[in-house]
Amino acid sequence: MSAPFEPGGRALLLDQRGRSYLVRLQAGGVWHFHGGAVPHDLILGSPEGTVVHSTTGASLSCFRPRLTDFVLKMPRGAQVVYPKDLAAVVMFADVNLGAEVLEAGTGSGALTLALCRATGPEGRVVTYELRPEFHAKALHNVESFFGKAPPWLDMRLGDLREVTGTGERFDRVVLDMPEPWGVLDAVLEVLHPGGILCAYLPTTGQVQSVVLALERNRFQQVQTFEVLLRPWHVTERSVRPDHRMVGHTGFITVARLGPPPDEEDEIPGPPA
Repeated sequence: MSAPFEPGGRALLLDQRGRSYLVRLQAGGVWHFHGGAVPHDLILGSPEGTVVHSTTGASLSCFRPRLTDFVLKMPRGAQVVYPKDLAAVVMFADVNLGAEVLEAGTGSGALTLALCRATGPEGRVVTYELRPEFHAKALHNVESFFGKAPPWLDMRLGDLREVTGTGERFDRVVLDMPEPWGVLDAVLEVLHPGGILCAYLPTTGQVQSVVLALERNRFQQVQTFEVLLRPWHVTERSVRPDHRMVGHTGFITVARLGPPPDEEDEIPGPPA
């Protein structure tokens, strides 16, 4: 990550007003914006943090994009999961290094990127998407961010329920789909006992349906929450909340799969 910028890589350019621009670098290329033109060769071979100037004299600082920057600016098919929710999903679903994760649907691939980063090459991410156009867009975004699709990522065009009967088992299941309760039978077959399911939904009606379904199907520690992000404006003269904030985007529900019914019956009660 400390290497100089190379052709094919991406640079995040920040102007003097804090506006950001995501540029894919090519030898001999030129990037145009309202402040003039910037030859890519000014950036290539330079370290992060270098400052370049456009043909009109506008200065731009050059950095590699964070995952947050890429998600907010990448091409979209389906609506993306926002960074504040990506962070909460990874943390509360406890997606860790080496975890085996099943995802549906892939959408534009924002959540897929976060899951791949969290599991690392020691883990595995299998993601299903029903719509071909979303599948293609997500694949493009994954390849654009990583350079190529990671070998521990398996992107499948189809229905999550197709995973049943394959013998595959998972530690975590992450569902970004309108009716996640409809695939719970498949989830129960492939999720290890003690594994965690996480559902991302936009409305309270959907949340109620999935929570009631989870509680009927051996899931425990069911928790639903939303994440609100309020930036603050900090200067030498004042510290105050910003005028704009990222409010409600979606509800996150997490739950842990309990033991099978026969094992649950064998758990001894407290001593008399």
